[in-house]
Amino acid sequence: MLSAAAAQQGLLDVPTLVFVAVCIVGFLGLVLITTWLQQREVRALAWWGSAYLIGAAAIALWGAPAPHFKLSPDLAEALLFIAGGLIWGGIRLFHGRKPLPQVAFSGAVLWLILCKVEGLETLTQARIGLGTLFIAAYGLSIAFELSRERRKKSFYSRTAAVLVPSLYAAMFLVPLALRTFAPDFFAAHWVAVFALGVIVYAFGTAIILLMMVKDHHVHFYRKAATTDGLTGLLNRRAFIEAATAMQKAQGARGEPATLLMFDLDHFKSVNDRFGHATGDSVLKVFAQTATSSVRATDIVARLGGEEFVAMVPETMEGACHVAERLRAAYETAGLMVDDIAVGSTVSIGLATSYQPMADIDALLLRADEALYLAKREGRNRFRCAPEEPGSEEARARMEARLAARKKPADGLVRRWVARRPKAADAAVAG
Repeated sequence: MLSAAAAQQGLLDVPTLVFVAVCIVGFLGLVLITTWLQQREVRALAWWGSAYLIGAAAIALWGAPAPHFKLSPDLAEALLFIAGGLIWGGIRLFHGRKPLPQVAFSGAVLWLILCKVEGLETLTQARIGLGTLFIAAYGLSIAFELSRERRKKSFYSRTAAVLVPSLYAAMFLVPLALRTFAPDFFAAHWVAVFALGVIVYAFGTAIILLMMVKDHHVHFYRKAATTDGLTGLLNRRAFIEAATAMQKAQGARGEPATLLMFDLDHFKSVNDRFGHATGDSVLKVFAQTATSSVRATDIVARLGGEEFVAMVPETMEGACHVAERLRAAYETAGLMVDDIAVGSTVSIGLATSYQPMADIDALLLRADEALYLAKREGRNRFRCAPEEPGSEEARARMEARLAARKKPADGLVRRWVARRPKAADAAVAG
């Protein structure tokens, strides 16, 4: 194939450009494989590194001088599709899904079969159209797998979802577009254009993939630093930061934030009677119950031991509904844990603040006092702390705003009700 391209006239030496492309793609493949050897837990790096090495082999076969290799161009094209399939499979693996190697290789196998069909053996319009469909399928599949990531995306993850499939498509589609819209230029320079596209794609995609891996590690370590290892809830440090931000935001609007403190009743007795493994299961059950009993925007954390805490942007009245819902749900969930009749329950203390200046320690202390009141009165219940000094005025302002918001709607309802008999009479008269 390169013997025909050698006759092309241009500013770039095509054999040298193809050689450079092979070296760059192969080198980046080795970089990805080496990175995988250092970070074995990120198995996607092995898939991506293999894809690059196979891609380098495909370019070498495709651009090899005819006297040295007598191979069908179908093989080089199939290897390029295998490389695309491995990129796709690696992205699935990176996001915790099965890589499906049989699917990753199926495109190349199908291409080799279809290339034997009459009319597709040479570089005809039908073969180009078929290749375009394969390229589009791979590009869309890669974009789909990147977009399926549910975790909150960083800049690198969002960039990868756009840039990786775009570079993949551009690498193949730009030469095809030139063949359609600029056939003379295509005839003279298509090998050079394709080689340049390979270089840009290889560099761009490798950088984005490595940034995704770095982003993954940053997310992992950040999560490890802010998450309780047993229950998966926020730890004390993360809760203080999130609760402080919520209280400041609520207080700036003159609205309340309520803290709920939980303590599992007789938890030491659970450990003594059933063992620490069952005790850990009890903690997990409560964490799951608490998470399912609040909204996604509420904050739930484990302070340590059997003590948990939540922060909700609610008045005391609204938070009491949350507390009772959670208490009742856990009374049921705690009856049987690991097929053992544990009968675990929870006591809850609540404290509300309207202050724009967050003081989580003071709020925790007030909720803790209410919690111990609930425990002294028999456990498996919630109790509310008295209002903090100065909260009466803030609560009155909030209630006045809520009443003002309701008045226009109430007026519309009254006017609509007043007009209904007239409208009904007119309808009957008609």
